[in-house]
Amino acid sequence: MSLAQLKVAALSSALRIQEHHSRALATTLTTAVVAYVIWKIVQSPEQALQFAFNGLPVGAVYALLALGFTLVYSTVWFFDLYYGAAAALGAYGVFYLRSQDFLGGRYDVNSHFVNIVFAAVVAGVVAWALHENFHSRLRSRFRPKVLLALGALPTGAVGVYMWLVLANPSSLNALLSPVIGVSVAAVAFWALQRAHRRLSFGRGRSAIVALVPAAAALGAYCGFLVAVTPESKLYLGWGVSCLLAGAVSLALYRGLYVYMRLRAKSPLIMLVASLGILLAITAIITIIFRAAPRPLPEAFGSDVWTIAGANIKGFNVFAIGVALAGFAGLLVLLKRTAFGTAVRAIGDDEEVSKVVGINTTVVVAVVFFIGAMFAALAGILSGHDTAIQPRMGLLLLLKGWIASVIGGIGNLHGAIIGGFALGMIEQFGIWDLAGEWKDVISFVVLIVFLSFWPQGLLPRR
Repeated sequence: MSLAQLKVAALSSALRIQEHHSRALATTLTTAVVAYVIWKIVQSPEQALQFAFNGLPVGAVYALLALGFTLVYSTVWFFDLYYGAAAALGAYGVFYLRSQDFLGGRYDVNSHFVNIVFAAVVAGVVAWALHENFHSRLRSRFRPKVLLALGALPTGAVGVYMWLVLANPSSLNALLSPVIGVSVAAVAFWALQRAHRRLSFGRGRSAIVALVPAAAALGAYCGFLVAVTPESKLYLGWGVSCLLAGAVSLALYRGLYVYMRLRAKSPLIMLVASLGILLAITAIITIIFRAAPRPLPEAFGSDVWTIAGANIKGFNVFAIGVALAGFAGLLVLLKRTAFGTAVRAIGDDEEVSKVVGINTTVVVAVVFFIGAMFAALAGILSGHDTAIQPRMGLLLLLKGWIASVIGGIGNLHGAIIGGFALGMIEQFGIWDLAGEWKDVISFVVLIVFLSFWPQGLLPRR
């Protein structure tokens, strides 16, 4: 055996010994932590249940962040730090729309400049969507000026409508009731149409027209209910805030990230760029809303439920349900639809996806939109449970990333497991410590997983 071969063999042996020692240390640490937790649970079952009730809703917020983060990362393979800003935008969007009402007019932050900026962003997203879907089909039939006019009319209408919604938050239910009515009617018609075709085995297509009045009646009724229910304004504000955060994410991808990905050829540059966006949006939020923590209006489910001596609010149970529903929805979207097939193909090889005819720009833009909506929803749920402050997005982003590392970066199942696991670890970790140690525990867990289980609990295959 040559000297080089001896060196290689010695190095391999040393690495195996080091890996063996690392596994032994990791097993020892895990056993010690599990034994400690079991001992504490046996000592005080009621307190353990209370920590579990505290950890599950927090874990639901982390899971939502990790789901959005994982969806984007597994598609384009770079860390988009904007999702921290999306979480803050979601929470502050609700405060922006509802502060005048629930604070009795003492703190009104409504700004014409902010309204115009977000209306312009939404209008730009609509213009891009119309161009991508209809321009190639219609350019052979109409002259360029006619096409421009046809696109400008709906784009301008949507922009003006969004400005009206943002400028008149006290009339949110009345302004959004037509959109809700039309949306419900469209979904109802689609569902009735599919049910009719399945039951009639594809026959009697002319009878589908008779479903239009039923769908229209349902949509009109739902729109009327929203219009006459002032309490719905808070929850409509949730939807508007999530849509705005998603629109900003889509605009950032289409207006900035697409060109940077073509020119930069480095995930590090994308990471730095998204960090700059996060810090810039955080600074803007601080300027508009000040640095002091702000409350969100009280949502439903504020009454405390007592179960086996432990307390939990109905809203916290709702947050857990939202995380589970979001996970199930993403699974269906990715596994059962053509869009999901395209997303998975892009994640495997984007260049090959382009060759086979997938419009990768559109698909990835929609992925960014969905991921930002998940982050915004997480920020809203977190804000209702505690309070909001401008730097909340950075901390939530870090917790979502830690949850992704725990579960396995790029694995959707790992994201939901990692989120709930991190929430429980944080709560049980402060059993004998002050609450301020919670963030320290999270980062210790991150270091441990990066050292011993870098692929997480469920590695991506």
